[in-house]
Amino acid sequence: MKTQLIINNELINNEWALVVPEISIENVKKQAGKVVQFKTTGEEIPSHEDIEKTILPEASKVLLPLKLYLLKKVELKKKYSEIGLWIYSHEEINLFKQLDKDINDFPVVGVMIEKFADGRIFSLGNLIRRKLKYKNDMRALGDILKDQLFFLKRSGFTSFLIKEGRDPIDAIKGLNDFTYSYQGTLNEPPLWKKR
Repeated sequence: MKTQLIINNELINNEWALVVPEISIENVKKQAGKVVQFKTTGEEIPSHEDIEKTILPEASKVLLPLKLYLLKKVELKKKYSEIGLWIYSHEEINLFKQLDKDINDFPVVGVMIEKFADGRIFSLGNLIRRKLKYKNDMRALGDILKDQLFFLKRSGFTSFLIKEGRDPIDAIKGLNDFTYSYQGTLNEPPLWKKR
């Protein structure tokens, strides 16, 4: 997948190989009701088998699913000079509690949206920053739309991996859609405190 990376309102070369598990045909049919399905059956998507079959790229820097890292961390630490982690927007941030080291030891942490359907990514960004106190680059991945970038930035995201076929220059404009915001964020007080 050819992608464009936006950091600090600029388009830069993406040095990170994004690793995405291939989801089995059986699990693709279940995609629509992932959260409901997991809560009722305990089945996760991607499945443990999908994670195990993931092909690892030849690269020095990889951005991979947290579940894959937890499963193969010894092998991954030997193979790659830098590792970043991501979770799907339907997963819980409690997965990060299973790390054997501090989350801030990872230079990049991301949230993957397979197909935008709700605002969970905004909540996850905020929770990763506030609850887990993550201080490094937090990346939005996958089905990122121009009109979401301004709000993703306000939710704590600092970089955005734009999908092939989407105009990255247009996406950068989305970061500046609004001049003022009434609500405060992690880095900005509410508008009424500025007056």
